[in-house]
This record gives sequence, C-alpha cells and structure tokens, in this order.
Amino acid sequence: MISLKLKNIFALSIPLFIAHGTEEFLTHFYNIDAHDQAIFGLLSSLSNHGATFVVFQIMFWLILIVSYLLISSEQWRFRVMFIPGIIFIYELHHLYKAIAIGGYYPGLVTALFFPVIGYFYWRELLKLYKINQ
Repeated sequence: MISLKLKNIFALSIPLFIAHGTEEFLTHFYNIDAHDQAIFGLLSSLSNHGATFVVFQIMFWLILIVSYLLISSEQWRFRVMFIPGIIFIYELHHLYKAIAIGGYYPGLVTALFFPVIGYFYWRELLKLYKINQ
C-alpha cells in the first residue's frame, strides 16, 4: 500500500528534519517561538533532569503507540504516513513568521525546503489514497 516512491521521499526528508532541528537549536528558536513556549513552557518549572525525563517518557510512549499502529495493519501503516505530511505543512509557519517580522526567523533556511519535499510527498500520498479507495 505504501509505495517505494513515498518511502524514498520520506527517507529524503529525514536529513532535512535533522538539519532543521539543528538550525532551530543553534538560532535559539525555543526562546522566541510561541508554539514552542506553549508546549514546552510547562516544563520550565522542572529541573533540567526532570524535564528531560518527562520528554523522554512522552517520546517513548509515542514510539510505542506508533510502533503498534505500524505493526497492526497495512491500513494503519498508510494512515501514519499522513503525520509527516501534516508536519511539512506546519513548517510553513517559519515562512509566515519571517514575512510577518520582515526578516529572518529561526529555522527559516531549512524550512524553505519543506514545501518542495511536501509537494512531492503529498502528491504521492494522495495518489496512493485514491488507488486504495
């Protein structure tokens, strides 16, 4: 149900996600982004160790849930592939923020590549969706 082409596009996005996260870290995205602060600001009252522990636990739980979905059926494997597609769209907020402030916004450089990969990803994903209906 998931084509080799979709798998390859996803595989190409992995180094981009790594580069993007690195850019965000190096440019202190976490200090200025409202979404990041809304989600992770709740951890600011914890010690570094406590916050790390909570994030690790949540990520582990998510890995368990996604792993279960991936092994439960081909249909769920296909549905899980919509998650990166949504993230490709969400990453457009860097471009929006850069336009809004009239300059560089942390994460912008690598975020510019997400619409390109996202276009090909969504095109293939929607093609497979139509075939499987």
